Amino acid sequence: MPYGPAPEADNVVKAWINDHGGSFGHFINNEWIKPEGRKTYQTKNPSTGQVLATTIQGEETDVDQAVSASRKAYDSWSKTPGHIRARHLYSIARHIQKHMRLMSVVESMDNGKTFRESRDCDVPIVVRHFYHHAGWAQLMDTEMRGWKSIGVVGAIVPWNFPLMLLTWKLAPALAMGNTVVLKPATYTRLSALLLAEICAEAGLPPGVFNVVTGNGAMGSQLATHPDVDKVAFTGSTEVGQKLRRAVAGTGKKLSLELGGKSPVVVFESADLDSAVEGIVDAIWFNQGQVCSAGSKILVQEPVKDQLIMKLKDRLKHLRVGDSLDKTMDMAAIVDESQKKSIEEYVQHARGEGAEVYQATGCFPESGCFYPPTLITNVQTVSKVVREEIFGPVAVLLPFRTAKEAISLANNTNYGLAGSVWTENIGLALEVSLNIKAGTVWVNCHNLFDAAAGFGGYKESGYGRDGGKEGLFEYTRPSWEERLRPEVGEIDYKTFGSTVQQRPTMGNAPITEIPVDGIKMPGIDRTYKMYYGGAQKRPDAPYSRAIYGADGQVFGHVGEGNRKDVRNAVEVAHNAAPGWGKRAAHNRAQIVYYMAENLEIRRNEFAERICKLTGGKLGEGLEEVDLAIQRLFHWGAYCDKYGGTIQETTLYGATMKIHEPVGVIGMACPDEYPLLGFVSLFAPAVIRGNCVVIVPSEKHPLLALDLYQIFDTSDLPGGVVNILTGDRDHITKYLTEHQDIQSMWYFGSAEGSKFVEYTSAVNVKRTWVSYGYKRNWPDREEGQGEEFLYQSVQCKNIWVPMGDIFAN
Repeated sequence: MPYGPAPEADNVVKAWINDHGGSFGHFINNEWIKPEGRKTYQTKNPSTGQVLATTIQGEETDVDQAVSASRKAYDSWSKTPGHIRARHLYSIARHIQKHMRLMSVVESMDNGKTFRESRDCDVPIVVRHFYHHAGWAQLMDTEMRGWKSIGVVGAIVPWNFPLMLLTWKLAPALAMGNTVVLKPATYTRLSALLLAEICAEAGLPPGVFNVVTGNGAMGSQLATHPDVDKVAFTGSTEVGQKLRRAVAGTGKKLSLELGGKSPVVVFESADLDSAVEGIVDAIWFNQGQVCSAGSKILVQEPVKDQLIMKLKDRLKHLRVGDSLDKTMDMAAIVDESQKKSIEEYVQHARGEGAEVYQATGCFPESGCFYPPTLITNVQTVSKVVREEIFGPVAVLLPFRTAKEAISLANNTNYGLAGSVWTENIGLALEVSLNIKAGTVWVNCHNLFDAAAGFGGYKESGYGRDGGKEGLFEYTRPSWEERLRPEVGEIDYKTFGSTVQQRPTMGNAPITEIPVDGIKMPGIDRTYKMYYGGAQKRPDAPYSRAIYGADGQVFGHVGEGNRKDVRNAVEVAHNAAPGWGKRAAHNRAQIVYYMAENLEIRRNEFAERICKLTGGKLGEGLEEVDLAIQRLFHWGAYCDKYGGTIQETTLYGATMKIHEPVGVIGMACPDEYPLLGFVSLFAPAVIRGNCVVIVPSEKHPLLALDLYQIFDTSDLPGGVVNILTGDRDHITKYLTEHQDIQSMWYFGSAEGSKFVEYTSAVNVKRTWVSYGYKRNWPDREEGQGEEFLYQSVQCKNIWVPMGDIFAN
C-alpha cells in the first residue's frame, strides 16, 4: 500500500523569519547587529530550492566586535559560581524544549534533512547536552578540581548537523566558565542564529554566546584572532589541517573532530535482518552526510551474498523526498556542489569496474537529491574505499577471519567510529577493542549521548565532544596561564639543521686507575643510543661532547639523525601491541622495580647531577628522590585510570576505555635532566604507550645511565627508546614521521611552533611548552592530571541489551 504525504507545516518558521524581515545579521551581545556595507548570502531549502532568508557576509571587524564582547563577558562569566552557570544552562534547555517544533522545522528546512531526524534525534540531543552540562557546571569545583576555564572559545561547525554540533561545543564551554564566538557553516546559518536568540530569551548574559556569519575565510579570522584562547572545530580533515597550521605556536588550545571512513563489520554470527536495519542507520541516516557514517561495510564471506541481497531489497523500500514529509527516510543533499562531488565518486568507481546498485524507484524528479547507493566488487585501494564520500554511498568488501576484519577496518587514515555485528559478545568486545576508533557500537550504529565523548583517532582528529572527557577540552590546569609566545616566521624546511661540533681535543680529562700500585689508563666510554632494548651506535659516525659544570668535557654521546629516528620508531611499534595488552599490574611492577633499582644507585646519580649541573649534593639527592617518587606515583596509576561506565540514555552498557595513544615522541627540557626525563616517559608507558625520547640536550648522560636500570627492571625492549643529539634536529624527524601518534616538546617557543605546524601532516596530537620552563619538582606542574590526559585517548564502546526486557 503506498504512503500518503504527511507534511509538517512550516508556518512557525515563516513567522519567525518574517518577524526578522527575512534578513538576519550577526548576534552579538544579545543584540542583532547589521553593519553597513556588508554583502549578503541567500539561505535556501535544499529540498525545494526556495530562498528562506538572507544573512550577512561578515568581515574581520565583525569578528573583532564579537570577540571583544566575548572577552568582556568572560571577566564576569568565568567568576560566576558554578551553581548560577548551571541554572543558566538548565534554563536554555527548558527554552529549547518550548521551541522544539520551531527548531526542528528550521533545521530541516535549512539543512535538507528529514523532519523526523531533526525532531527525534537532533533537537532531543541538543536538549540532553544542555541538561547534562548544567550538571557539570554545578559540580565543576569538585569533579574538575585543579582545572579552570580557558577564556574565549572560537567555535567553527559544519553544515551536516549545524544545531547539534554547535551545542556539543557550546554547552561544555559555558559550563566550564568560557565564553563563545560561533561561526556556523555557510550553507546552514539559521538554526545557530535561532539558538542564540533563544539563549538570550533564557537569560544568558550578553556577550557569553555570540554568532557571526560569513564565508570560510571568516573561520580562519576567528581562529587566528589574538584574543581567542581556544579553537573548537568540526569539519573536514583538510580544513582541520589548515587550522592546525594557522594557530601553530600561538598558545591556543585546539580540538579537531574531522572526517571518517567508519567500518561496519558484519560476522556470520550476526542477526542479518538487524544488521541490515543497522546499516541503513549507519550510512543512509542524514543522506550519509555524517562524519561517523558506516560507509565501509565488511561482511564475512559465508553470508556476503545473503547480506547483499537483503540490503538491495531494503533499499528498494527507502523513500526519498521533501524534508518536511514525515514519511520520508531520506531527504536532500545540502547543496548542488556536494551532490556533484558524490556523483564524481560513484562514476570513478564505475570506471574502476565496480558494481553500482542504486535504488531509484521512489525518487523525486527535481531537487537536490541523490539515491541510496551500494557499491560492490571494489578493492582496498579503490578511491571510494579509501576516501570519505560524505553522501548516501556505501562500499562493501568481504573478509574471512576476525583478524582480517580488524586489519581491513584499520586500513584507513581515519579513526572516528565503527560498529560490530555479531551475537557473540566476546567476539564483539575483542574486535571493538582492536578497531582503532574513538567510538565503536555493538549491534547498533550512530548512537550519541551527552555523557559519552565523541571524537577520533588518527586523521579523524583529537579531543572529545561530550562526557567528562570532553570537559578537558575547555579547561586548563589551574596553575597555568595562557602563554602568548612571540615567534616570527620559521623556515620549516631548514628548522633543526645542525652541523658537527668543533673538535674537543685538549679539553677532555685523562682518567687513570691505580691497579696494584700501577697507574693504568681508564677505559674510554662513549655513550650509545638505546632502542629496542639494546645499546646502538648512531647511524652517522658523529659524537657530541657533553660538558660538566667546570667547562671540561665530561663524556660523549651519539649524534642522532633521521635514520636513528626511523629505527627507533620501528622497534617502538613492534613493542607497542604487546606492551599495551600487558596486564596493568605487570606494568606497575616493572615501574616499581625501576624505582627500586634507581634507589640502589641514588648517590651515584646525585653525584652525576652535581658534576653536570654544578648544583650541591643535597640538590642532586633531592632530584633523584623526586624521580623515585614520580615512578611510584605513576606506577600506582597503572591500574587506576582504565576508564569507566558512562551513564548514557542507552539501555545497556557504554564503556569508556582509556587506550594508549600509540608511539609518542618526546623532547625533554634541559633543566632537571633526570626528573624531567622520568616525569615525561613514566606516565606515558604506564598507560601502555611506547616512547622515543630525546633527553636533555645539555645533560643527556643521566637518561643514558638509566638504560641499565631499564634492563634490570624487566622493561621489554622497544618500550623506552633514547636518542641523543641536537633536540630540535631529532624533533624535526619525529614530528614529520607518519607513524608517531603524538609529539611532546619541552624546548623553545620556535620549536613549539614547528611541532604544532608540522604535526598537521597526519593530525598527530601535540603537547608543547611554548618556551615556558616548568617547575618540575612541583606536584601540579610535574605530575598533574594533564600527564594522564596526554597519555590516553578515549574510546567509547556501546553495548545494547534487550534479551530479557525490551524497554
